[in-house]
Amino acid sequence: MTESASGSPGKAPADRGRTTIADGVVEKIAGLAAREVVGVHAMGSGSGLSRTFGAVRDRVPGGSGKASVSRGVKAEVGEVQTALDLEIVVDYGVSIRDVARAVRENVISAVERMTGLEVVEVNIAVSDVKLPDEPDEEPEPRLQ
Repeated sequence: MTESASGSPGKAPADRGRTTIADGVVEKIAGLAAREVVGVHAMGSGSGLSRTFGAVRDRVPGGSGKASVSRGVKAEVGEVQTALDLEIVVDYGVSIRDVARAVRENVISAVERMTGLEVVEVNIAVSDVKLPDEPDEEPEPRLQ
């Protein structure tokens, strides 16, 4: 057995050890990538009330611990592959089919580029449509 100059027999430095990526990391990447798409109004439940509570919870220091960035995203991460489920709210008047296609492409590109994982599927559930005359449900923060 010969030992390489770096002290480990026969293995390149990049091959010594294992990298694991948490589900939450992939969820954050996917959530940010989905929000970049024009026509995506929000992520998560279509219920205005639950979006409002979520927005308040995300603003409270020490709140839920899970940033709003991953709201509406669920990832299953394996060693070399990942699958994602996204729940989105779209703006009224956009083509839902086109928005879903753009979200899928942007999410796959971002996740694969940043993690090296193969994205095997991105399922998108459109839970609501934001009408132009509907006020945003994001309340003013009560805590400063």
